[in-house]
Amino acid sequence: MKQLPVKFGLLGLFSASVVLAQADGGPDGATMKETEEGIPVTDPLVQEKCGSCHAPDAKGNLSRISWVRTTPEGWAQAIKRMVRLNGLDITPQESRAVIKSLSASHGLAPEEARPVMYLPEKRIIDEVLPNETMRGACASCHAFAQPLSWRRSKLEWKTLQDLHVALYSQADAQYRRPAEDSEQPTGRDPKDKMTRGEYALTYLPKVAGLHTPEWAAWSSRLRAPRLAGDWLVVASVPGQGRFVGTMTVAPGAAADEFKTNASLTSLTNGATISRSGTGLVYSGYSWRGSSKGGAAPGKPDDLGSPARETMWFAPDQQSAEGRWFWGEYQEFGYDVKLVRATAAPAILAVTPGAVKAGTKGVDVTIWGHNLPASLTAGDVDLGAGVTVSKVVSATPGKAVLSVDVAASAPAGQRDVGIGGAVLEKAFPVYRKVDYLKVTPETSLARLGGIKFAKGYQQFEAIGYDNGLDGKPNTSDDVTIGPIDATWSMQEFMSVYYDDDMKYVGALSPTAFFTPGLEGPNPERRFSRNNYGEVWVVATAKAEKDKFGKPLSARSYLVVTVPMYQRFDQPEVSR
Repeated sequence: MKQLPVKFGLLGLFSASVVLAQADGGPDGATMKETEEGIPVTDPLVQEKCGSCHAPDAKGNLSRISWVRTTPEGWAQAIKRMVRLNGLDITPQESRAVIKSLSASHGLAPEEARPVMYLPEKRIIDEVLPNETMRGACASCHAFAQPLSWRRSKLEWKTLQDLHVALYSQADAQYRRPAEDSEQPTGRDPKDKMTRGEYALTYLPKVAGLHTPEWAAWSSRLRAPRLAGDWLVVASVPGQGRFVGTMTVAPGAAADEFKTNASLTSLTNGATISRSGTGLVYSGYSWRGSSKGGAAPGKPDDLGSPARETMWFAPDQQSAEGRWFWGEYQEFGYDVKLVRATAAPAILAVTPGAVKAGTKGVDVTIWGHNLPASLTAGDVDLGAGVTVSKVVSATPGKAVLSVDVAASAPAGQRDVGIGGAVLEKAFPVYRKVDYLKVTPETSLARLGGIKFAKGYQQFEAIGYDNGLDGKPNTSDDVTIGPIDATWSMQEFMSVYYDDDMKYVGALSPTAFFTPGLEGPNPERRFSRNNYGEVWVVATAKAEKDKFGKPLSARSYLVVTVPMYQRFDQPEVSR
């Protein structure tokens, strides 16, 4: 599956006044009539700033605006386009107020936003696409999450397609190509194939229409976020392990603004990280914030680096998940989960992670909140085949146990229970490390260091047990976790004599990739840049296969040029 860098794409809200061409030869969106019910705009500031061009009707609808819904980033993108293309006169303070207002009245429901949160979280992932036709129509230029971050009427989807044809010549060619055979309507003349553009206009109104049950339900439930208080945090950072801690959220200047103080403890080395910041909640659930550590960062992946925060709060405001990210290309970040702290006990994590069947007397630490201080072995349940022989120590924050795992214990994830609290799939038991995977399995780094910042990449070697079926890469495989490995690069054979390994950059013993410098390299054939493709290879230090050879795995890495041009500058998106 194609890997797509998650960044703001080219989709917009409004078209130029004249659309130059139509992708499918169908009716011009500018001459079509809107047949769906609009969503009225009631905010006086939005009416003032937008109503001079977007004409109001008798129902309080503003043209175009009342027939779309999107995320805060989508509305920010639309306002920037109005400034650039149509000369909108708006101050930064007014812009922020308009974004807040439209994100509430014309935003997404939590259930609509959650599947595409990876876009504002700046994750690079392998997207799940519905079919090859939609890949060609939309996802060949930007993340598929970009259109799915919007809800539009059927006419608005058509008008958006017209905008693409007018502004981006490649879009016209993409839309005119035939849809895949599997997406062609039954009974249609083969000589008159449906195009990608036509198919997209049948698909998108179905999956991302303006009026949905989710939005109808959320519109009546929308309320001010009440997030003040203490939150329990579980986090992980690739290459730097897991963390547990707390975050205190205090009210800010407005009902949807907050101040934060977080304290995280590394489960790898016990180090403590403190961060403070601010946050703003859009639409009652969508957190956008920033935070930083106390000292200036000393390296690119410093855990105290200033970070931007994107989190999705559950509608009941009792839990959240998201990412705190930093780096020139947002390549570093904490993956975080939050749970509201209450008087009830809670389990956050279990260390040391996976334990091999047949192990005796291993110390297992349960990290939590309000755990029973007076604890007996019988109060703890670690699942089938696992026996707690004694309680080494117990405090409200953690319990240390001496544990025996039966040699016959089946491989699999165990739920952990203590003091009435349960953490599902928290304690893996494995029988053997059967294979490795290097994560991410495909990745992107960017040259830099002269006039442009570098884009780094961190790798990990993850071990797996084949599970009960004894077969690799099936649903019952047990994730064991990071495995000690030696790291190296191998040439990816795509071009003869390109010697990419010599030029693309360096891989550290901890699997941290630092790319080379940007610009022409006179030492390289044809003075090419230091771009290239390589395999990143992990070889296990202790684990071996059935032939006695060390387990190994590899990941595909592309090292490319800096991002010279950005359609949405990060410095104006804060």
